[in-house]
Amino acid sequence: MSINTPKQTSHLKREILVRLIRAYLGNNYEEDVRMIPYDMRPKGSEVPFRCCIHKERAILRDRVIAGLGFDIEEVQDSQLLSDLADKATKREQPEEHPLTLLQTACNECVPARIHVTDLCQGCVARPCESVCRFGAIKVENGKSHIDHSKCKSCGMCVQVCPFQAITKIIVPCENACPVGAIAKDEDGITRINHEKCISCGKCVTACPFGAVHKKSHVIDIIKQMKQGKKVIAMLAPAIMGQLPCTPQQLKQSILDIGFADVVEVAVGADITTKNESDEFKERMEEGQQFMTTSCCAAYNELVEKHIPEIKPFRSSTHTPAYYTAEIVKKQNPDAITVFFSPCVAKRREAMQNPNIDYVLNFEELGAWFVALNIQVAQCEGEEFAQESSAQARNFAVTGGVAQAVNALLEDGQKAQAHVINGLDKAAIRDLKKFAKNGKCELGNLIEVMACPGGCLGGSSTINSYKPALKQLTNYVNESPEISSIVK
Repeated sequence: MSINTPKQTSHLKREILVRLIRAYLGNNYEEDVRMIPYDMRPKGSEVPFRCCIHKERAILRDRVIAGLGFDIEEVQDSQLLSDLADKATKREQPEEHPLTLLQTACNECVPARIHVTDLCQGCVARPCESVCRFGAIKVENGKSHIDHSKCKSCGMCVQVCPFQAITKIIVPCENACPVGAIAKDEDGITRINHEKCISCGKCVTACPFGAVHKKSHVIDIIKQMKQGKKVIAMLAPAIMGQLPCTPQQLKQSILDIGFADVVEVAVGADITTKNESDEFKERMEEGQQFMTTSCCAAYNELVEKHIPEIKPFRSSTHTPAYYTAEIVKKQNPDAITVFFSPCVAKRREAMQNPNIDYVLNFEELGAWFVALNIQVAQCEGEEFAQESSAQARNFAVTGGVAQAVNALLEDGQKAQAHVINGLDKAAIRDLKKFAKNGKCELGNLIEVMACPGGCLGGSSTINSYKPALKQLTNYVNESPEISSIVK
């Protein structure tokens, strides 16, 4: 589980995925899928979250639709889950956008604004009135009042009120989104603007109702296995901190659920490190003031959609997933490749890369193990065929990419790293400033990670950050140095 993901919504999503997987591997798939909302909330059962059992079932139905890989907004209310289950097995490729919104689950929060509460004392000092530069707040009849047509939501009045009587009301998903891609439309209905969305997944973890949902590829992947295809798993380094087992046991467990082979994406990270260190050295010799990394898919979406001016400063080196998939496809041209991801953004990257067929996130993998009753800690280990370096495996942690690049540079060429540990509005302003000025006073290698803590803090992880970091660090410490891997 990522740093902020609410447990209850995670458990609901996992239970539905478990039921979907068991249904597809069973003998009565369509009917079993149709019955999921009723099986989870049978007649007369307790209604734990909503006003009535019918509301609960409606929300569960929408979660099943997302689990089947469909855009909930595009599905008609009259469509049966059994028909959608059948449609999912006939799909040739996943839908374009990785996120969908459950209107049934959305609480349609009140608009974000600055609000004066009943704690206001109408004090003589009136600091709120004097601090407002826009003339938006006045004391009338012994209480402060805000003219929202003038208010810019700067929050200065919130900071100066001695009684903490003024508060900023936020909409969690809107507040979390760094690019304003999720907001209410003219009818007050929350929508995702996919033209703006960078698939960072922050809205997924922020919503306390679990209304923003990832569309799953799990049915598509199992279908390929059922058809006898050779399906190869490519594991992002962050996965090594997710489950209570050794990396070798994890590999065996993945083989046990039907994958033909398992490859560490750290193999591709070693190539990324070599290419990026060479590129950094070349750019600095040419006189460029700074270079940003390019391995975070959400950051790459941000550049393409919102900060095109920073493109000349972004590394042209491909991501570890790109190089790993290239290797796997070259060795197995007819294989189906599945990237195991800690985040949403890699699904966007996969859709732009013909060598990556599907993406399975860590939540879905965990549900798959539960569905098949696989105890990963009890499996016998299987060694990885190709070794990768400590630095490559540490790509999952903030600062890991810059450290890896420096490990291949000579002493006089070492980068001065500046790390952006999570994309937010302030980080985006900084990146725009760096691009405009053509320099970064904080360093000449800017490592950008969309998620705080790096990939280990991604929106699709299933372990808390600190124990995940400890487990991954142990694996990194057992790994060879990059100098012995990359020549």
